[in-house]
Amino acid sequence: QVQLVESGGGSVQVGGSLTLSCAASGVALSTSSMAWFRQVPGKEREEVACISSNMVTRVADSVKGRFTISKYSAKNTLYLLMHNLKPEETAMYYCAADVSMRYRCGSESDFGYWGQGTQVTVSS
Repeated sequence: QVQLVESGGGSVQVGGSLTLSCAASGVALSTSSMAWFRQVPGKEREEVACISSNMVTRVADSVKGRFTISKYSAKNTLYLLMHNLKPEETAMYYCAADVSMRYRCGSESDFGYWGQGTQVTVSS
């Protein structure tokens, strides 16, 4: 049974930093593509960053240079380091897994497993 548990969210001021973690069980990060998405109520979910099984990353233009996705396969944990946060990045952040062994980052529909989310609030 695949389980993804996010942590690390919270409240931060504009320009602050947070590190999100996603502890995975029932899935091997070494053979899965993993991603972070975020969603604001009333808006569509958007991909923030993805890392493939062979460590190729894809980061949304809006967060390039500020967010870094990484994984530590030995701990089966995914991370999202976020710097210089903006108020418009207040959202629920979700971890997702694509266990199909595509060896690349696919589309949102490829991610079959999702965590419950962790809230990030950026205040000015």
